[in-house]
Amino acid sequence: MPPADWKVTINARPEDVWPWVADLGRHADWSPKPYRVEWLLGEPNAVGSTFRSVGWLPQDKQHAMEGRVTVNEPFTKFEVKSSDSAGEVTNTFSLAPRGDTTTEVTRTMDLPPATGVAKVLMPVLFPMLIRPGVQKGMNLLKTKVEGSA
Repeated sequence: MPPADWKVTINARPEDVWPWVADLGRHADWSPKPYRVEWLLGEPNAVGSTFRSVGWLPQDKQHAMEGRVTVNEPFTKFEVKSSDSAGEVTNTFSLAPRGDTTTEVTRTMDLPPATGVAKVLMPVLFPMLIRPGVQKGMNLLKTKVEGSA
């Protein structure tokens, strides 16, 4: 599958949005499903640090992944790569100012190529379940950031 994008425009400056995006521990605050992260090595959220996350997937409510922070460019871009037996997933969060007090956040997800049954199911599951679920999280991010201002 090609990378997928989700966008949300938040009524806040990039420096106010950044702590919500660039702190993996805070992702649980705006995840529509249970999510937690445990730091394994390095300074939390710093490039090169490693973590274990547990979150919800349609077939696994306690899905564990191991990951690392690959990009942390304050107020601009935060990226993590996570992997499990299916391969590596890259999640990139890009922030772009839109005027003086608005920020557009784009989340890009690059999934590994689907194989086996997933190759058949992914074209159905992605638009029906995954895409709306991730957008719900982006909308919750907007609500949380704007509510904290």
